[in-house]
Order: sequence, then C-alpha cells, then structure tokens
Amino acid sequence: MTAGTSVTQDAALFRYVLALADDALIAAQRMGEWIASAPQLEEDVALGNIALDLLGQARSLLTYAGKVEVRFDEDETAVRDEDGFAYFRDERDFLNVQLLERPYGRDGSDFAVTTARMLLFSTYQMHLYSRLQTSTDPTLAAVAAKAVKEVDYHRDHATMWVLRLGDGTEESRARMQAGLDAEWPYAHELFDGAHIHPALLETGVAADPELLADPWRRGVTEVISQATLTLPDVRPAVTGGRRGIHTEQMGYLLAEMQHLARSHPGATW
Repeated sequence: MTAGTSVTQDAALFRYVLALADDALIAAQRMGEWIASAPQLEEDVALGNIALDLLGQARSLLTYAGKVEVRFDEDETAVRDEDGFAYFRDERDFLNVQLLERPYGRDGSDFAVTTARMLLFSTYQMHLYSRLQTSTDPTLAAVAAKAVKEVDYHRDHATMWVLRLGDGTEESRARMQAGLDAEWPYAHELFDGAHIHPALLETGVAADPELLADPWRRGVTEVISQATLTLPDVRPAVTGGRRGIHTEQMGYLLAEMQHLARSHPGATW
C-alpha cells in the first residue's frame, strides 16, 4: 500500500467514523430534551439513560475520529478531542442524517414522534452495530460490541411504546400513526451509502448501509403490524445530511448545544 493510498483510506475512515458519531451525538441532544418533560416520571429516567447511551457512543467515536485525523491531516496544529468536534464545528461540518436533527413535532414535544423516531433509528443502529462487531477495524468492532447491547434495549423500549400507543385508544393510535408518517420520509437516508469510500467496504471496515435496509424494514414492519398501525406510504424527503446539508432546525440545535463552550473556550469544570 502506497503512502497516498493510506492517506486516502484514513481520510475516508475519518468521515465514516464522524458520520456514525454525529448520528449518535445529535440523537442524544434531541433525546435529552425530554428529561423532566416526559409523560411519566419513569420515562424521564428511561429517556435520559437512552440519551446517555447515545452520548457515550458519540464520545468513543469522536475520540477515535481525532486519532484517525492526525494520521492524514498534517496541517492540524492540535489534535481535536471529542469536545473539539462537538462544540467547535460549524453546521456544514456535521454529517448526521436529517432524521435526527428535526424537533419532535411542530412544538418539539410530540411523544409519538419521539417514539416513532426511536423505533426507526434504534432498529437501524441494532443492525448496524451487529455487523460492525466483525469490522476489521478493532476500535470500531469494540465500540459496536458495547453499543449493540444498548441499542437493543432502545429498540425494546420504543417497541413497547409503539405497541402501547398504537393498540391503545383511538386518540393514541391516531397520534402514533401521525408520528410514523412524519418520520418515515427521512428514514431512507440511513441506508444511503454514497458517503462511504468503497475501500472501507472491500476491506471489511465499514458496514454497507444498503444491506441493512431489508432486515430493518422487516423488523419495523413487524412492530407496526402488531401495533395495528399502517406502514406509511409517503415519498422520501429530500435530504443531504451526510453531505453537510441540514434543516433549518439544525442551526438552533447547535446554538443551544455549543453556546456555553463557545462563550468560554478553554474553560474547564
């Protein structure tokens, strides 16, 4: 392998790891909005723990991204750590899918939308990390081995609520269906592998997201059917999160997440 090839693959690995990390980070930020606002006290705790699981995944992946970055970016004057990536990147530098950055409904507090998104995303993550456990990259394999247990619980929790709301009252069923219909158009971006360098797939480093689509759809469809809901029949939304193109709401999310760190750079507590 030539030096140029090594640099290219490291740069590709960096973007792949960053995309995985950004998904988890932005999902954690949104999920954390439910703390002290959930419909039940126990749900405050549950959603808070899910947010912490996602944040832990993000921290591990962002730390690894920083280590990969120094292998190919000779112009970097300092190694970026997890805080550097989370708090001091601009919107266009984030590679998360748009599904995760949008508020939970129009007022940002629609629990059915939250539940629908949790089901769609956690099912995807479960299949993703299951495959990454056998990644030829030891760090990714280690992160996946821990994360797959966490997201399995996330999926169970989401399933419980989808069944409870979907097969509950007429009002809860209507709202759960509306939540699924709202989130479904954005789920397709999870399975777009255009941002992944072919070498990462050929060498077994990355998991091909296109291969996750069928098992994901089967799993989600089974839950929707058991909940007496209807599989959404809606057109995919126009997205571009993997290319750094985000919704208007992403700017507000980052402003809240990054304000303290940017107001007091270098501060510790």
